[in-house]
Amino acid sequence: MARIAIIGAGGKMGGRITDNLLKTDHEVRHVEVSERGIANLAARGLAPRPLRDALDGADAVILAVPDNRIGKVASDIGDALQPNTMLIVLDAAAPYAGEMPDRPDLTYFVAHPCHPPIFNDEVDPAAKADFFGGIAAKQHIVCALMQGPETAYALGETIARQIYAPVMRAHRVTVEQMAILEPVLSETVTGTCLTIIREAMDEAVARGVPEQAARDFVLGHLNVEIAIVFQELPNGTFSDGAKLAIEKAKGELFKSDWKRVFEPEALRQSVLDITQG
Repeated sequence: MARIAIIGAGGKMGGRITDNLLKTDHEVRHVEVSERGIANLAARGLAPRPLRDALDGADAVILAVPDNRIGKVASDIGDALQPNTMLIVLDAAAPYAGEMPDRPDLTYFVAHPCHPPIFNDEVDPAAKADFFGGIAAKQHIVCALMQGPETAYALGETIARQIYAPVMRAHRVTVEQMAILEPVLSETVTGTCLTIIREAMDEAVARGVPEQAARDFVLGHLNVEIAIVFQELPNGTFSDGAKLAIEKAKGELFKSDWKRVFEPEALRQSVLDITQG
């Protein structure tokens, strides 16, 4: 059992974490200042604790606050944290940007969900509808021990598995690798491409294709094409005509140097946009 303080416990992410940690034997201390957050806690039969009281003697402190607030909140509470306290951050942006307090006696742990995979074995309606994870659908997570003794990793992963439960695999990565995964891979590249796909569907509709037909067509093709590209289909492959269209369209839709978004300077700028935006 650990003594865990959750800052932002009544927020969107904090509420999910609160619900999951209530299923454990940890001593959980909820910190919340917004009226909506306090109301969300009250709906769960919980009341917030004063910040300093919640931090006193805590083994771990979870920052369930927006990315652009993590640095300030971490700095504000830094002097109240006792040595060896684990500060758990739910996104790599602020840690990668160097916004954590200069406290070498603290442990910094970063954990982020992969979200439930497209290809899964969920049959329960609640799990099938849990697109974000952390409620009913199984998901994988990524974890990074940014600072602290190696022995602290086990506690960090245990808490991460609990707050994002139900969890399948927990991948250990570095903070830099986590920043490559998000924002670059998941948002800069994947999110952008999916937004373009939606805009393309809307364009097809604007050109006369019935909206439901366009939606059914593109979502169905996404299903099989993702299965082909990510090798979920044994011996699955695109037709020769599709291969030709893909190869020709790459040069028209993408710049030849698009992978520069993975370069360190681009990665750092993307992270700064998030933390300062």
